[in-house]
Amino acid sequence: MRRALLFALALLTLPVQALELKPFSASYTADWKQVPVSGTAERSLSALDNGRWQLDFDASMLVASLNERSTFTVDGDTFVPQSYRLKRSGLGKGKRVEHRFDWAAKQVTGSDRGDAVTLPLNRGLLDKSTYQLALQHDVAVGKKSMSYQVLDGDEVETYDFRVLGEESVSTKAGQIDAVKVERVRDPTQSQRVTILWFAKNWDYLLVALHQVEKDGKEYQIMLQQGSVDGKPVKGN
Repeated sequence: MRRALLFALALLTLPVQALELKPFSASYTADWKQVPVSGTAERSLSALDNGRWQLDFDASMLVASLNERSTFTVDGDTFVPQSYRLKRSGLGKGKRVEHRFDWAAKQVTGSDRGDAVTLPLNRGLLDKSTYQLALQHDVAVGKKSMSYQVLDGDEVETYDFRVLGEESVSTKAGQIDAVKVERVRDPTQSQRVTILWFAKNWDYLLVALHQVEKDGKEYQIMLQQGSVDGKPVKGN
């Protein structure tokens, strides 16, 4: 018993392995079932100076567009957001969100649709883009259920996910072996459905996303081409 306890304590004191991020870029087709014309989407992760990273997502379709940008650092196995910006236009009402993460003051400041945002900042809080990288990493290390605290507009929400299994996804880059993940929601509170697929052999790059909104509208993005750490993504 004593030996088992000492072994468990030794595991707890092992140094945390740092996240090993790899730059990537990917282009997708973007489809709304209610719109007859396909759009495009681009997603990329790039290294900046002083250990900072930048994650971008841009989607456009007809007169509608969505732009997101996050900057962050990594501390051990934890993503540390620095800033987040969202701009959406052409989809009903436009939307602008900006968040700044002041870790020294332990405070988030910014704006949501013109209204000021000020919230306490605790370690582990993620923005609406960076949590996707955390999910990507957790799927890669074999986790089956995940939960994140995410700053969504002017409040902190819990985002839960679970792995559904593995599937082969047909893309323009070829057949991609992927892990299928579902966002878990309380069906009595939300009718939205979100399914994501991550490429097993390409650092768990996002391959596809399918979303059904509460009003029944469906949205999907599907990989066209991409690269991970400078290597082009190729299917089987």
